[in-house]
This record gives sequence, C-alpha cells and structure tokens, in this order.
Amino acid sequence: MFEEQRPQEGEKQQTNDQRPDNASPAAGEKSEGTILNEKIAELEKQAAQLKDQLLRKAAEFDNYKRRTENDFASLTKFAGENIIVQLLPVLDDLNRSLKSVKDKAENDPFIKGVELIYAKLSKALEAQGLKTMDVVGKEFNVAFHDALMQMPRSDVPSHTVIEEVEKGYLLFDKVIRHAKVVVSSEPAGEKAQQIKATEDFED
Repeated sequence: MFEEQRPQEGEKQQTNDQRPDNASPAAGEKSEGTILNEKIAELEKQAAQLKDQLLRKAAEFDNYKRRTENDFASLTKFAGENIIVQLLPVLDDLNRSLKSVKDKAENDPFIKGVELIYAKLSKALEAQGLKTMDVVGKEFNVAFHDALMQMPRSDVPSHTVIEEVEKGYLLFDKVIRHAKVVVSSEPAGEKAQQIKATEDFED
C-alpha cells in the first residue's frame, strides 16, 4: 500500500517545547519591555544623583569664590594698617605741640609750617580710611573707649565720657586704637541718698 512518509534528512521536527516568537513568556520571566523600562528608571535615578552632586559642587565653589574674594578685599582694605598705627604717635605729637603753642605765636612761620605738615599728614591718612573717634559726651563703650578714671559729676548722666585724654582711631569700621577717656560717675552724696531712699521704700 502507501508507504509512510518520513521527514526528509536535515529537516527538524517541531517539538512540543518549541513555540512561536509571539508566544507569552513563561511564568517568572520578564518581557523585553519590562527590562527596558527598569533600565530607563535606573538611568534616570543615576542622572538625578549626578545632577544633585553637580549642583552641590557648584554651590560649594560659589561659596569658596565669594569667601576668597572677601578675604582678598579685606586684605587689600587693611594692607596699610601696620604703618598707619605706627604713624599715630607722630600725629599725636604734632597735635599736642600745636595745642601748646597755639596761643603764644599765632603768626610764627615755623608754627604755620608745622600746622601745614599736620594737616597734610592727617589728610593723607584719612584718604587711607583713618577716622578720628568723636567720644566726648557719648556713653562709655568698652568697644571704643579705655577708661583711665572716673570722676563724680552731677551735671551729666553716669558713665558718660567727659574728657578725652588720648584720641581713638578707626580704620574704616575697625578700631585700631581705643580712645583713652575720663568717665563720669554718680556723686557720692546722691548715691547715698538713692540707697537711703530705696531702704526707706522697702521698710
């Protein structure tokens, strides 16, 4: 009869475990789309981390740059502080000398020359940022004043600067020499009366 048709040589017989390309993946296996989405999510996470690091580094550099600029500006601003401080006693001596002879020889050419030198030196130092403190009549402040003594006074409030013994100076906004001053205090009689009044009120 008819002979059973056998597969030709080299032809592969389809088995049960073979399936078409569009068949669903087996349980537990991820599809190509899922794997691709996971990779995209991971890359986006890495990109966000790198962006955050970049922003942090940029902020750190900006702070460093600003701090360096401020330090340089401060260094330049106060570069002449040492020489100015050394010139202050010369300025004081000229000022004291002029005060001592002002009423004795107003028309003396030598004194006029000293006045001119003092004015030029003062102007040159002021151009570098030197400022003289105005202290008399102000409230005593340890940030600007050195108290040499206290003097009882009833005509001004206590702890008021009533006399300047030695000038104080600022270089821009920095104190380079405190003013040496005399400060007012309450008269002993008034202080005793205040204490007595307080004791009477408590009684």
